[in-house]
Amino acid sequence: MSPMIVGVRFKNNGKTYYFDPGTLVLHVGDGVVVETARGQEYGTVSIANTQVEEKEVSSPLKPVVRKATPEDDRRAAENEQLGKEALKVTAQKVEKHKLSMKLVGAEYAFDRSKVTIFFTADGRVDFRELVRDIAGALHTRIELRQIYERDDIRLRGSLAPCGMPCCCITYLNEYEKVTVKMAKNQNLSLNPTKVSGMCGKLMCCLRYENDYYAETCKLMPKIGSRVKTADGSVKVEGVDLLKRQIRASLENKDGGIEIKVYKLGEFEPLRREESAEEKDPPEETE
Repeated sequence: MSPMIVGVRFKNNGKTYYFDPGTLVLHVGDGVVVETARGQEYGTVSIANTQVEEKEVSSPLKPVVRKATPEDDRRAAENEQLGKEALKVTAQKVEKHKLSMKLVGAEYAFDRSKVTIFFTADGRVDFRELVRDIAGALHTRIELRQIYERDDIRLRGSLAPCGMPCCCITYLNEYEKVTVKMAKNQNLSLNPTKVSGMCGKLMCCLRYENDYYAETCKLMPKIGSRVKTADGSVKVEGVDLLKRQIRASLENKDGGIEIKVYKLGEFEPLRREESAEEKDPPEETE
């Protein structure tokens, strides 16, 4: 029998985690208290009660302890405010110790037994003295966690160049590898400001349609090459991967140059011998 799950998100984290709802019937947007490896945590339901394939679940699922009560909602709101205050205190201590690190956020555990402070840095940071100083000021356990640029955006939130919230904030559960070749496949400008997201890394969306572009690139000729058409041999001047067509130049009857569009299937690569015939013959020598 397929297991029943609910999906839960924590804070601004775009990742959805599966939990066992037990006998609870939950809806999207409901606050819940769930059991995690770090103890009980407060989250928001992003997927209502749903049956999923066994292979999608990492057994055993941790349980939903309860649907959040007004008291739980109040505590979660207070924890968020306490996190902001903890971040201010930490910023003062970082300046005092003259450490090269950028603070991103601070989160209290639901039971306030610990506060986790997130930061980015170019390299390793010796923050042992800093932790003792912060713990003395906040009177609780402290965990300093170094994260990467993409996690920074996921925690703080941001709009992408398209004007929509970044994918990592809204729905992207896992970061998948993105390469410059994906941008090349789409004939995009390789200017970093054009292909980079708000985190400074290559945009995650470059890979969404990469399979289509990679396959189409194999079918289309390179710009500057020559292909065979019903009009004879023509030179490729431009390639439209979305429409799967090319712009090509050919000499018309009047000796002028004409530009025509050919769809995939209306052209084919020249055979090696045909391509060789088009080259100028070598000059004769006495």
